[in-house]
Formats: sequence, C-alpha cells, structure tokens
Amino acid sequence: MTSEWIEINPEVCNGRPVLRGTRIAVQSVLEMLAAGDSVDDVLQAFPSLRREQVLACVDHAARPMGNQYSLERVA
Repeated sequence: MTSEWIEINPEVCNGRPVLRGTRIAVQSVLEMLAAGDSVDDVLQAFPSLRREQVLACVDHAARPMGNQYSLERVA
C-alpha cells in the first residue's frame, strides 16, 4: 500500500517521504493525527488528499514496528 501512495525523492522536500505527486510530507499528516485530529480533519486541511493516502501515511509509519530494532545512544 505504501509504495503506491508515498515516494521519497531527494529533489522534493529534502528527500523526506511525501504523498506521491504532492509536496505534502507524511510527517505532517502523522503529526496532525498524533495531535488528535481525525482523518476527516486532515482531509479538510489538505483537500487534494484522499482517505487512502492518509491511511497510507499510517501504514508507512507502522511498517518499521514490524521489525525488531533497538535504539542506542550515540552521544
């Protein structure tokens, strides 16, 4: 699902993940949802988006959680 809606291009938004064909960062969508905004609120803020694109942002963020990883302090 993610690759269909999300792209990473060094020429767009400094290589941050964006919704394909836009300059809307996945992080922006996720921050709205984390702040308590609903999917409908996100769609109202970004009228060009579709519900599937918002859900693709959540899927994109959830994928790393499916792998085992650890965080280590480096400094």
